[in-house]
Amino acid sequence: MAEKISAREQAFIITFEKLFNEDVTVDELISFAGESENLSVSEKAKIAAKGIDENIAEIDEIIEKHLRSWRKARLSKVALAALRLGVFELTMSRTAPVGVIISEAVNICKTYGTDEDKSFVNGVLGAVARG
Repeated sequence: MAEKISAREQAFIITFEKLFNEDVTVDELISFAGESENLSVSEKAKIAAKGIDENIAEIDEIIEKHLRSWRKARLSKVALAALRLGVFELTMSRTAPVGVIISEAVNICKTYGTDEDKSFVNGVLGAVARG
């Protein structure tokens, strides 16, 4: 049986997976996840993953605006997926307080990425939150 993970982490996983499968739709990725026993995707996660995908250009523009002498292409895929999720939540869905959104994105990087990823994501999302 699969370990229970939060809707936010589920949305991160779908967003991360999309980075490797650009020709596959988010709906297909969600369907594939549902067919496996490794990930059950909640309705909240589906809404976030689809929202990120539908607003990807605007989300990436916000990320790039706050990178400060970095380019999106240099980011790790973990950091990029965590940033996309965080920016979506901060600017488009706001389903949690700012501190929770940033903290959860950093925790995702602790689980899936590096110390550099978590520090970078924390800084960029903090800048996004401040405007």
